[in-house]
Amino acid sequence: MAGHVNAFGVGMYLNFREAVESDITTLVALLADDELGAKREDLSVPLNHRYLDAFQSIDKDANNELTVVESNGDLVGMLQLTFIPYLTHTGSWRCLIEGVRIAKTHRGRAVGAKFINWAIDRARQRSCSIVQLTSDKQRPDALRFYQSLGFEATHEGFKLKI
Repeated sequence: MAGHVNAFGVGMYLNFREAVESDITTLVALLADDELGAKREDLSVPLNHRYLDAFQSIDKDANNELTVVESNGDLVGMLQLTFIPYLTHTGSWRCLIEGVRIAKTHRGRAVGAKFINWAIDRARQRSCSIVQLTSDKQRPDALRFYQSLGFEATHEGFKLKI
């Protein structure tokens, strides 16, 4: 997975790699850098220990991958892949894409599309038959983006905060 380097555009090189612990502060800042994320993320210093606990749990789990994208050496995006075995669909595997963020400075430059297509290829490598994701209904640009990549809103999702 790590070390996958793509040339994209004039003078822009993208590198997709596994996140490391030293990335956490930057990742939390990416998560907080929008209207919804600003309400639910904690940018206090020192960083809330729950982020490190979550990172360590993800890092230890073979069915979870926290991936970042770098552009010319700068961390500009992130996503988490979770690989889930199912009895439905003839016992197939699914890939859940969550926590997708691209830095504001790199939106509209096809970095997100390249990253999502990389994630889909990763799901194929893991023999998944379905790639699924959720996006908040309050993010109409994100919804249009995922639809432009071929994702369809086939189900109604529900959440219960506990």
